[in-house]
Amino acid sequence: MPETKSKLLQVEHLKKYFTIRKKGRLMAVDDVSFDIYRGETFGLVGESGCGKTTCGRTIIGLYPATSGSIRYEGKDITHLTGPQAHWFKKRAQMIFQDPYASLNPRMTVGDIIAEGMENFGLYPGVKQRQQRIQELLGLVGLNKEHANRFPHEFSGGQRQRIGIARALAVDPEFIICDEPISALDVSIQAQVVNLLIKLQQELGLTYLFIAHDLSMVKHISDRVAVMYMGHLVELAASEELYSHPLHPYTQALLSAIPIPDPQIERQKEVLPLEGEVGSPINCQPGCRFASRCPHAMERCHQETPVLKDLGQAHLVACHLF
Repeated sequence: MPETKSKLLQVEHLKKYFTIRKKGRLMAVDDVSFDIYRGETFGLVGESGCGKTTCGRTIIGLYPATSGSIRYEGKDITHLTGPQAHWFKKRAQMIFQDPYASLNPRMTVGDIIAEGMENFGLYPGVKQRQQRIQELLGLVGLNKEHANRFPHEFSGGQRQRIGIARALAVDPEFIICDEPISALDVSIQAQVVNLLIKLQQELGLTYLFIAHDLSMVKHISDRVAVMYMGHLVELAASEELYSHPLHPYTQALLSAIPIPDPQIERQKEVLPLEGEVGSPINCQPGCRFASRCPHAMERCHQETPVLKDLGQAHLVACHLF
């Protein structure tokens, strides 16, 4: 990122473990570090179960961190409580993956959007609050009449727009988008992504965009981090990562992206991942990807690789480099 950009969020050696009865610890997020700059979209990608959603929920405080630190605007927010937590939650919001399960079916759309305003004492007058709700509905492409309806009366794409309006209701600076398009039809996904880009430009928002759709992440993200079984394995600017992937896992992921041209699709080389996915419970030292990596060495099974900067802010955690 350009030096003129300031760091909004700093995640250092973040760990989030879950205790599983009689089995041990599920190491969902294990020693993850990255920075997010003000005004950028930071993509976090990986296959299902890699820990990316847990990482986002830990950052925003839905899960308590096991260890490590999270700093927002230079302030440590790792274990915030009381008024300090109130300060952070006013600035950071989350858009959830399932646009139906995340909305209270017994509340009208207007009440759902107004809930955050009430919690933070924003727009105190009834008329003022109603006007703000109508503004937010218009901002996300819905009509003011929709405020009196219930979530079940809307399509999946419309419900996700309601979720976006709810996140914007408290005027946040930073939004964690937890796979906001994965539950939507392909035709609706582009509309929601374009809406997020438009809102970012108009409101100066910063996004952590969590997804497993690599082609969509490339479209929206300034930088992309690739996650595998709780570890970051590669981090680079979006164009750099997609044109010069270094980690074997990133290379395999990108080779699986379908190409709309049938001739090119038939001719391209897909890098198959063989071997079994390891267990995230009680992980031993070593590269988590070693059991599936075609380039695995003895060192890979014994020593955990760390992220190294190979130039142009391209970081990779692999013993090949």
